[in-house]
Amino acid sequence: MPGRPQGSLGWLRDVLASIAVSVFIILFLYQPVRVEGTSMVPMLQDQDRLFINKLAYRVGTVHHSDVVVFHYPRDITKSYIKRVIALPGDRLRIDHGRVYVNDMKLAEPYVPARYADERSQPEMLVPEGEYFVMGDHRSISSDSRDFGTVDRGLIYGKASFVYWPFDQAGAVH
Repeated sequence: MPGRPQGSLGWLRDVLASIAVSVFIILFLYQPVRVEGTSMVPMLQDQDRLFINKLAYRVGTVHHSDVVVFHYPRDITKSYIKRVIALPGDRLRIDHGRVYVNDMKLAEPYVPARYADERSQPEMLVPEGEYFVMGDHRSISSDSRDFGTVDRGLIYGKASFVYWPFDQAGAVH
């Protein structure tokens, strides 16, 4: 049976190729993550599972309203997920919960009234290479209002797609 060793080697080759492709995807393209906490409610719930696009910011730029995953500036062993509110060079101020970027009131349809808060912050200029991020559940979110701006080097992914729970599966906006 000369075909048998070739078939076994073919199967092994296919398994190794599948493993290599999976490792490449997880290391360089998409990574599954679990949301821990409620700071991004209602868009993301505690224990939601989603894919983050790790390539998005290696070849592209961070934009206003992107939902990003980053290493927490005060403990880089932890990761946070928040929404980008202001970019490097933007002037930002918060007046009783209303956010202004470059003197324009930010339209924030992702923050329902029941999750808003009344916190204020004096005007600031977002430093070069830094981003101001906030959770959508403003009344409970620990975000740039608490820990400051986030260095670009700490941002490693863009939230792309919720895959669990299945009834809430879909793109992250």
